[in-house]
Amino acid sequence: MGKVKILESHEVAEMVKDEDLIVTGGFVGSCCPETLNKALEKRFLETGHPNNLTLVYAAAQGDAKGKGADHFAHEGMLKRVVGGHWNLAPAIGKMAVENKIEAYNLPQGTISQLFRDIAGKRVGTITHVGLNTFVDPRVQGGKLNEKTKEDIVKLIDIEGEEKLLYKSFPINICFIRGSLADENGNISLEREVATLEATSIAQACRNSGGIVIVQVERIVAAGNLDPRLVKIPGIYVDAVVIAKPGDHEQSFGCEFNPALTGEIKVPLDSIDKAELNERKVIARRAAMELEANTVVNLGIGIPEVISLVANEEGIGEYMTLTVESGPVGGVPQGGSAFGACINPDVILDQAYQFDFYDGGGVDLAFLGLAQVDKVGNINVSKFGPRIAGCGGFINITQNAKKVMFCGTFTAGGLKVQIKDGKLTILQEGKAKKFIENVEQITFSGEYAKKINQPAIYITERAVFELRKDGFYLTEIAPGIDLEKDILSLMEFKPKMEGMPKIMDERIFYDKAMGLKG
Repeated sequence: MGKVKILESHEVAEMVKDEDLIVTGGFVGSCCPETLNKALEKRFLETGHPNNLTLVYAAAQGDAKGKGADHFAHEGMLKRVVGGHWNLAPAIGKMAVENKIEAYNLPQGTISQLFRDIAGKRVGTITHVGLNTFVDPRVQGGKLNEKTKEDIVKLIDIEGEEKLLYKSFPINICFIRGSLADENGNISLEREVATLEATSIAQACRNSGGIVIVQVERIVAAGNLDPRLVKIPGIYVDAVVIAKPGDHEQSFGCEFNPALTGEIKVPLDSIDKAELNERKVIARRAAMELEANTVVNLGIGIPEVISLVANEEGIGEYMTLTVESGPVGGVPQGGSAFGACINPDVILDQAYQFDFYDGGGVDLAFLGLAQVDKVGNINVSKFGPRIAGCGGFINITQNAKKVMFCGTFTAGGLKVQIKDGKLTILQEGKAKKFIENVEQITFSGEYAKKINQPAIYITERAVFELRKDGFYLTEIAPGIDLEKDILSLMEFKPKMEGMPKIMDERIFYDKAMGLKG
């Protein structure tokens, strides 16, 4: 095996041609090849090249302040974007809203699986994931604006069953990230919080005849890497770039934490408790749905607090928490470190995690709640001029054995008081969440009913349940007025079986609830 090329970032930027399709790795604030992305941005701003690029990525990449995917957010630099999540790259989202680029939002897990299918020269990824949501070509086909015309998702029939085909495409170049590279180009990822789809992207790009570029922390002599830790063989790699200082943080703004990579285990009693506010109230009610010996997925936002509640209540070991990026076990992290877990038992490639999710491996899933409509549809992906994106939401919510949506009842300025076992609304949120029709269907209530999937909607003041015959209000918080604080703020009337029962008052005291029994 020959020695790998070690190049400067500006030399790599010169390798990207106009009209290329480029794939980048990363998950929120982790595993992002910032040195490479920044170099490409610099070249474009100085020369106007490369232009008319197609950018493809699976997970959210960025900090909503210019890092990650937003390095590509320049008029003329991009022609098309196919992404799993858009919220952390708002400048690209703005270009999509303004019809300056072709824009698609596809399920994050399906994109990660598609890289494997591209590597194997298969026609695409065939799956049920996305049926009846905005990704279904009978709805929007994942298209985000009027400029976007091409159908890249196709409805097909296989053995009498409806499926979606996510079409393959050739990859010209990829920017991915590893920890160490040896002189032969073998890449290990042991200092990353997840391995994501690094192997699959490299294989897909290599088998497309493309160029594989990897950003690393340092180079070591050949033979120094444990082959069990090598995720990208040198035979896939065209060049390696050593990251510039500050461009290889474990997660954006975070110091390296060996407890996130499995190097050490930290005592769980060292993890801070969540303060008692509306987020913790929702997380506590959600935690009451936890069961022993279950596999659980926690989404970003309020669901992140559930792991803190479970740990505080001493029931964290009763279930196995998983995160879509690949960790199994441990305590999921939030913010820019979302995708990482403290004390993980296993770190899988993201596509394998989604294989398990898509096949119904998750017993309980806790995801966000942004907009809900009269048939139980959920929208977490698009709000007027803001494109958030579905991320792994569709893969997870369509396939979990039971799904819980967690969010405040209203949005925008909500203030509450939690005292003496009661909830009081001090200031109502400006925006209603329970509306007649959601803007975009990220979770289909009709599909859930068709597959007999239980769905519960948990807020700080009310709990709802989707049943075969409709959308039911089942619980209200102590101290809440049913008409004034709930029904008058909904654009549709939920069904009820008499008066809803009162939520467990233990939720509203600032002490442990005793869930361990």
